[in-house]
Amino acid sequence: MRDYLVILLASIGLFLPSAALADDLFPPSTALADDKSWDVLIINARIVDGSGSPWFRGSVAISGDKIAWVGSGAPDLTRAREVVDAHDKIVSPGFIDFMGQNSLVYLTNPPSALSRLTQGITVHVSGEGDSAAPQNDVTQPDPVLIDGKGYRWRTFAEYFKILESHGLPLNVAHNVGASQVRAVVMGETDRTPTQAEMEAMKRLVDEAMRDGAAGLSTALIYPPGIFQSQEEIIALAKVVRPYGGIYSTHMRNESDKLLEAIDEAIAIGQEAGIPVEIYHLKAAGISNWPLMEKAIARIAAARIAGVDVTADMYPYVRNGLGLEHFIPARYYAVGRQEFLSSLADPSLRKTLKTVIETDQGWENWYHHVGNDWSKVQIIDEARGKDIAGLSITEAARRRGKDVWTFVFDAIQAGGVEVAPLTMNEEQQHLKLTSPFIMFNTDTPPASPEVDGRGTHPRTYGTMPRVLAKYVREEKILTLEDAVRRMTSAAANRIGMFDRGRIGAGYAADIVLFDADTIQDHADFRDPAQYSTGVERVWVNGVLVLKDGAMTGKLPGKALRLNAVKRVEK
Repeated sequence: MRDYLVILLASIGLFLPSAALADDLFPPSTALADDKSWDVLIINARIVDGSGSPWFRGSVAISGDKIAWVGSGAPDLTRAREVVDAHDKIVSPGFIDFMGQNSLVYLTNPPSALSRLTQGITVHVSGEGDSAAPQNDVTQPDPVLIDGKGYRWRTFAEYFKILESHGLPLNVAHNVGASQVRAVVMGETDRTPTQAEMEAMKRLVDEAMRDGAAGLSTALIYPPGIFQSQEEIIALAKVVRPYGGIYSTHMRNESDKLLEAIDEAIAIGQEAGIPVEIYHLKAAGISNWPLMEKAIARIAAARIAGVDVTADMYPYVRNGLGLEHFIPARYYAVGRQEFLSSLADPSLRKTLKTVIETDQGWENWYHHVGNDWSKVQIIDEARGKDIAGLSITEAARRRGKDVWTFVFDAIQAGGVEVAPLTMNEEQQHLKLTSPFIMFNTDTPPASPEVDGRGTHPRTYGTMPRVLAKYVREEKILTLEDAVRRMTSAAANRIGMFDRGRIGAGYAADIVLFDADTIQDHADFRDPAQYSTGVERVWVNGVLVLKDGAMTGKLPGKALRLNAVKRVEK
């Protein structure tokens, strides 16, 4: 059958020049099954294989960094160096965080990995508007301290070497951020790039793709991304096409212009000829909640028409962003530091208050919460532990300040992360019942030891919350479909076709969890709480989490995706 398929592919023009290439197209299940011994054998499991198919009882064997064998019969236990009895609990592929922000924290704050591993996450995808590379002396003015030593890098190739030289507890993949590229070439000012600057940005994107980036990502709601035109983004997106990359976007609008923003994202993908991923889809703002049904319909219709567009979400009705983004982005066009310095001027504060209260021509988060600061919660400790978890109204009262004075003082002092109440459960259900939706945390990993108690609860609870709230309790999703979205759907989208499935030949990223007890505990009052119910996690065949504790092993990889440029006819 295998030889027949090879001949068939060749006959339709997909010429296979070597047996080695043919082996790459077919997982070598037979060869792996014939190995004399296995490193690990997991028995008595309910296997949810990531495809969306119903679970089945069986066993999974690991050899090296691959899944060597999957079967429903009684395996020979003597072939395995270690036997793990799953006791009828779930074995699934490791979960993929489709956008987990900064990956450097795995080196600068190693305990932060526990916030991901206790969720069953084995692949962390990084990069929104910003990205780890490229860098220059302006974007990276000081060396980054890792274990007391300073490091600098300019390219993804250099960054990946730093990650792997120190070791990673899980796998990471990276997009190249359009805002990052723009900042390296042009800084943060609002202007149209010259032809020379445009060519320089395209070269940086090409370099990132050659180094193994997954694609281009944007954050068009924040400076300097908000200054990038659709034409500029298309020009950059076209660079990733020959590498098989994708376009991922925090869209230009997530509220009253949501549908128009979806149209722009789709247009960029179509013009560039690449797939589109919409980050953390939402209809923000009470008056905009009815738009979610239309947004889902818009994406579904595009897919029916042959447009390769998907989206992801996090399972919370509060989003997270910096308080500084409650000020229109146009004020940052002079540069962030220069604007923050000017914020001491009482007349500017008065003007900004009026603009925020009355101006509708931008992504106005104050309007999204119904002009009510009590619906905006502080989720970090940057301005003090005593106000973390309080609303802006409560924090201002505790500090003895007028609420607007508190807001401007906090922004001028460097900002604070907040969680505005901008969504509702109805739109969450609409997204969850759409088969093209995946999941992300939209936060960097964190640890209470280094970061304190303040953060968004999605940092610690995203994946278990889906499995506990929306699968077990509310039954919005089946277990198999939830796992599919966290595994094979996300792997296929990002171009990791060797991950996301329990099958012979696939990478041995595996989670053992209890579907009856898995639970998120992080909430907005006390978000730094680890999830429970994930019992073991293997990354590339190595056990990295056991009974809620990290093993200290560092088998993770910097995944280099789409690094081979294709010849386009």
